[in-house]
Amino acid sequence: MVARNPRARHDYHIMETWEAGLVLSGTEIKSVRAGKVSLAEAFGVVRRGEVWLEGMTISPYESGGYVNHEPRRGRKLLLHVREIRRLIGAVEQKGLTLVPLDLHFTRGRAKVTLALGRGKKLHDKREDLKRRIADREAARAMGRRR
Repeated sequence: MVARNPRARHDYHIMETWEAGLVLSGTEIKSVRAGKVSLAEAFGVVRRGEVWLEGMTISPYESGGYVNHEPRRGRKLLLHVREIRRLIGAVEQKGLTLVPLDLHFTRGRAKVTLALGRGKKLHDKREDLKRRIADREAARAMGRRR
C-alpha cells in the first residue's frame, strides 16, 4: 500500500469498488514508488467516456530535473468499457461520487481502488464513531477475559 485516503470511509457510504490502472509518466511512477503521494483531496470524474482522477498530488521527483511532472494534473484511469458505462450511469444519479480509497502496486503496476460513494450526513458520522468505539471496547473486554 503506497497511499490511503483516510477520510473516504469517514465521509462517504461506500457502495461499490473497482480496481483501476493509472496512466503515469516516468517521473510520476518514480515518486509513487518513493511514497510521495497524497489522495486526501482526490476525486474521480467521468469525461467523454473516460474516467479521470483529479486532485491527487504526486510530489516532483527529486532527481527529475527539467523533465519533472506537474504535481496536481488530472490522471487517466484504465477501466473496462462495461465498468465505465456502469460508472457513468451511477455518477449521474444524485448524490453519488467517485472516491479513491487507496493506491497500491499489483504485479509492478500502479493501481487505485476507486469507490462509488454517497456523502454521509453529520449524524451518520457520529453513529459510525460511536459504533467503532463500542466495538473497540468490547474487543478489549474480550481480550482481558482470556
